[in-house]
Amino acid sequence: MRVMVTGGAGFIGSALCRYLVGECGWQVLNIDKLTYAADLRSLRDIETHRDYQFVQADIGDRAAIRDALARFQPDAVMHLAAESHVDRSIDGPGVFVQTNIVGTYELLMAVLEYWRGVPGPRQKAFRFHHISTDEVYGALGDEGLFDETSPYRPTSPYSASKAASDHLVRAWHHTYGLPVIVSNCSNNYGPYQFPEKFVPLMILNAVSGQSMPVYGDGGNVRDWLHVDDHARALRLIVEKGRAGETYNVGGHNESRNIDMVRRIFAAVLECAPDIPVRHADDLITFVPDRPGHDRRYAIDASKIRDELGWRAQYDLARGLRETVAWYMARRDWWQPILDRKYGLERLGSA
Repeated sequence: MRVMVTGGAGFIGSALCRYLVGECGWQVLNIDKLTYAADLRSLRDIETHRDYQFVQADIGDRAAIRDALARFQPDAVMHLAAESHVDRSIDGPGVFVQTNIVGTYELLMAVLEYWRGVPGPRQKAFRFHHISTDEVYGALGDEGLFDETSPYRPTSPYSASKAASDHLVRAWHHTYGLPVIVSNCSNNYGPYQFPEKFVPLMILNAVSGQSMPVYGDGGNVRDWLHVDDHARALRLIVEKGRAGETYNVGGHNESRNIDMVRRIFAAVLECAPDIPVRHADDLITFVPDRPGHDRRYAIDASKIRDELGWRAQYDLARGLRETVAWYMARRDWWQPILDRKYGLERLGSA
């Protein structure tokens, strides 16, 4: 398949590009604006591969996207380009509205024009795959799981902007016939994740002996999905998923935030037994909760399991061990980010 990936220099996007090119033999055009969280170093394994191309462009630039579509002639568009950090959306929601809502609209218009010109069999097989988040569903109680019929109740500027983009994509299917698929995933973790996110932030703070900040009482629960499992799911969805459908992707790895911090510290201690701090509680600091912090998310991934045969291969113990080991070995990747882009400071305190 020939696939255009938007946001392919980001965390999930780069994992997807590496998988599609390196393991699936697909041809990939990566479109990325290269904002602060994008990093082309995450794509060095495939950057010279004959099946990989990169174009720096904004999804909100309809002319640039139109030109890329015309030249590359993709069989599918996988749309991951987004502003994605909840804390940053609290401090500056405008860019989330512009990229996630307006940008998705401009991309949809360019793709619709392209799709209408694709010849018969290829037009029928074409897919626009919109990759979204479980945060659009809001918060769960102590029991239950989000499924594909769960109502939307976004509570942060980030999740509201993603919910809006989900609705736009579905509207373009029902109104214009564009063959779309939407997927909503739980919290991703793994190699090459920007250090502002929970897992790498805790790893790097533990390694350096800095405070490991935990919001509120640490009781907020998330379902954790390894990014490589997610990449495999996305490939199956775009290749075999039914147009107009939604697929939830989760790792079935629920954990309270405070327990995740302790797991991460234990994995760091296992990789680096000579670090000066011996106990997680010596570094854990409870800080005021962020505004509107949802208490619990959890995904029911039975639809993608039953229809497409996908199951997560990573449990949380293995996934965290391998992720911690990667960060411990790849200071060359994350240290330049800390030096130039993000100094592990708190965001989203409003």
